[in-house]
Amino acid sequence: MTVRTRVELPSDTAETRRVHMAAFPGPEEADLVDALRRDAAWLPALSLVAVDDREVVIGHALLTRLRIGNGKGLALAPVAVAPEWQRKGVGTAVVRAALDAAAQAGERVVVVLGDPDYYGRFGFTPAAGHRITGPFDVPETYFQALPLPGADGVPHGVCRYPAPFAEV
Repeated sequence: MTVRTRVELPSDTAETRRVHMAAFPGPEEADLVDALRRDAAWLPALSLVAVDDREVVIGHALLTRLRIGNGKGLALAPVAVAPEWQRKGVGTAVVRAALDAAAQAGERVVVVLGDPDYYGRFGFTPAAGHRITGPFDVPETYFQALPLPGADGVPHGVCRYPAPFAEV
């Protein structure tokens, strides 16, 4: 079976929610995606899915707008892969597709809160090294940033996530 990535379509909403519900122990991530869809931070072209050759959604990576100091950036969250497709490269493919789409859109930087071993493979490094801080009390290595290719510098300062991140 082949896997390809594409921008999420409105008709994919239920399947995307199904993937998040299957990939995580509770509904929080699926509810976060639903809440972000209703928020001004939503960027439809930066919600990417992985689909199998039957066009069934099997993975999802979401980038939404956030503020970094006086500038803007993107938050990568959440990322989900259907359990039967995990550890088969689907997550890597959909995250790479999202980051490529962001770079093509002229975005400058993406931040993520996550496993440094996993996100390091995409080029993420501790955000503090880019003078970016997060609103989370986590070890420095888990809050990471990735300046995108072609970016003319990146904003610095404290990240302010969209309201749905605090509500869910």
